[in-house]
Amino acid sequence: MKKNSTQKKARLISKALSLCIASSCLVSVAYAGEQVDERTQINRSQPTATDEKTDSTAIALPDLEITDTGSTSIAVSGSSTVLNKETLFRDHVANVNEALRKAPGVYVRDEEGMGIRPNIGIRGMNPFRSTKILFMEDGLPFNFAPYGDNDIYYHPPVERYDGIEIFKGADLTQFGPQTISGAINYLTPKIPTKPGGFASFTGGNRDYLNGHLRYGGMAKNVKGVDGVGGLIDFIHKEGSGARDNTFAQLDDVNLKGVININAQNTLTVRGDYYREDSQSTFGITQKEYENFGQFYNPFKNDHYTTERFGTSATHEFRFNDDVTLSTSFYWSKFSRDWWRQMNQQPTDPSQRPDGSFSAGEQCGTAFRDARLAGQRVDVDTCNFTRGRLRDYETWGFTQNLHAKHQLFGIDSEFDAGYRAHFETQNRLTVDGNSPTARTGNTIENNDRFADAYSGFAQNRFLWGDWTVTPGVRVESVSYQRRNNLPGGKQGQSSLTEVLPSFAMTYTPIDEAILFFDMHRGFAPPRVEDSVYANGQSVEIGAEKSWNYELGVRSQPMAGMKTELTYFRNDFDALTVLGTVGGNDTPVAQGSALFEGIEFMNRIDAGEMFNWEHNPYLQIAYTWLPTAQSTSPFQCMPLSDGTMSPACPGGNVAGSESGKRLPYTPEHLLTATLGYSHPNGFDAHFETVFVADQFADFRSLNSGADHPNGANSPAALSGQYGKINDYVVVNFSASYKVQKDLTLYVSLKNMLDNTYVVDRVRGILPGSPRLVQAGFKYDF
Repeated sequence: MKKNSTQKKARLISKALSLCIASSCLVSVAYAGEQVDERTQINRSQPTATDEKTDSTAIALPDLEITDTGSTSIAVSGSSTVLNKETLFRDHVANVNEALRKAPGVYVRDEEGMGIRPNIGIRGMNPFRSTKILFMEDGLPFNFAPYGDNDIYYHPPVERYDGIEIFKGADLTQFGPQTISGAINYLTPKIPTKPGGFASFTGGNRDYLNGHLRYGGMAKNVKGVDGVGGLIDFIHKEGSGARDNTFAQLDDVNLKGVININAQNTLTVRGDYYREDSQSTFGITQKEYENFGQFYNPFKNDHYTTERFGTSATHEFRFNDDVTLSTSFYWSKFSRDWWRQMNQQPTDPSQRPDGSFSAGEQCGTAFRDARLAGQRVDVDTCNFTRGRLRDYETWGFTQNLHAKHQLFGIDSEFDAGYRAHFETQNRLTVDGNSPTARTGNTIENNDRFADAYSGFAQNRFLWGDWTVTPGVRVESVSYQRRNNLPGGKQGQSSLTEVLPSFAMTYTPIDEAILFFDMHRGFAPPRVEDSVYANGQSVEIGAEKSWNYELGVRSQPMAGMKTELTYFRNDFDALTVLGTVGGNDTPVAQGSALFEGIEFMNRIDAGEMFNWEHNPYLQIAYTWLPTAQSTSPFQCMPLSDGTMSPACPGGNVAGSESGKRLPYTPEHLLTATLGYSHPNGFDAHFETVFVADQFADFRSLNSGADHPNGANSPAALSGQYGKINDYVVVNFSASYKVQKDLTLYVSLKNMLDNTYVVDRVRGILPGSPRLVQAGFKYDF
């Protein structure tokens, strides 16, 4: 089987190279996330090196130019938000959660306390493992399996980036495969024209240390080319998470090189290495939380390690000022080993009466009942550990064309592109028979494959104050799953979807832009949700929705920027539970409706009144009054018609039409009030508010309301009950002591509020008070 897999991969590589040569592309090895033309996902032109600074605003107007930290402009048709490097540094964001909550429509929640595995939802999507989000780096997917397993178990440190773009609406048609809610694109730093860089260090309580070093530069007229440059970025970060026994440390190295061959050709190459070594586990029971507090976590033996290598290359050919062809190749390899004593949830089955274990049975009834009763447990007495060992390899290539033209005498911009993308997963599950075992009995050995081909085309007609952009995207995906255990079987499935889009903007006055767009949202099923271990296919299709936006962006006066957007995401098929957060509940689908308002406003009094002093206010607010199922969520049958007994009546327990969906807070608010001065001083307070939310489909207010009874394991598990609203107040200040030296301090959750953020697999708390201080030295 290994030989067949190798032969298949060789044929795919040969086919890819043939296509590449046929289109006169140039491919070289680098990192999986090249800088491509900013007008579209893959059509991002690689920037030439420059040391210009970006606009400090976090808001960009549609049909105006969004400028990132080193790329050319992107014209967007719908709602988008840009967080630039000034914003990220000013707020001293320690993880991606702290950054993204500044954008309207985005809901983030903590997990381990350091943002290593973020949980992000956009416009009402369940944030668990960020499975409904498309992640990109400089325009390409950076997750290890965006088609076949879109869990975000790998996320680089946010300090690596100089900007973040959040895309929603019809602009998602240019990306893929996840287009049902939003896409997040991280912008890597550009290479400075003059050699230089910086060193920074941050320290704080809970053993927090963060060292960051960056250096790069360009050289002109080197061996027959216009310019050659490179950049290296290194980050080491460590610290304790939100609870006991959650220490983590990671290293991230990013290399980037640019060759400006001549006026027509630019080549960008990259390499990346990431390593994490941490303690990580799931949540605690209700009584454990009440008796021992938010820091309690007895599972000291749980261990989590990851390693990732990545490489990519981008070649951009400029035929002339109006036509650009961009070609990219990307590859990454990711490994994850997660050993934990509690497999999935506090109520997992216990051992048999004879003391033996089977798959899914762990530490014994007495151990489980002690946790449910809120008694301290000694994990060293539990002779069980389970290793979930994963290896992923992902590669692909893409080619895109951007052309300005005058079809029918109308100024237009045409964008089109295609992508071939291939994923391989090897998944082992091993049960050990001691508290710290790292070997044992293999209970799962699966190979999973996803091959995907996609393309898009759109034309942007510019007609006076109007722009009209029709477009279409096509996604074709095939899956295969092979069970390598004795007697194992294999199965396969495939799907193809055509996804239209339409966008329109109108500029009645120079200070305001109105926009409307609609598109067909799409997200492919995971391999394990599409093909089961016994080889049977599951009668499940892609997630599909009709998404609409209507909004206005304006700059009514100097020093004020504002945006108001109405959105409606109407799902024909939304996938819930399954293997993501459902504790082995069969995958289910149903229809749902999400409808709400996003508001963004920024006021800089200094600019408004021409003051040297600048008091400022920024607000990002989301109102989600509608987030409900419009049909029960039905468990999907196998191809032979059988249904899992875990779904009585064929539906997810508690699911019914008209109920508000779990993990959909109605209100989200991030408000910043601050003061800055041209001498380099800035200080501000940030208030984050998250409204209450249900944690299950029954919409239970308390675990005691569970139909199994107030004293049942389910009721005591901590997985059921409302998550109360909470407020977090943060403070940051920085001062440029001299031209090259900046000092800063930040207080995260300065009031030390205690609050719950998640109940999927037991209670997880939010981060406690964090006090951090440091410096940045530019050279």
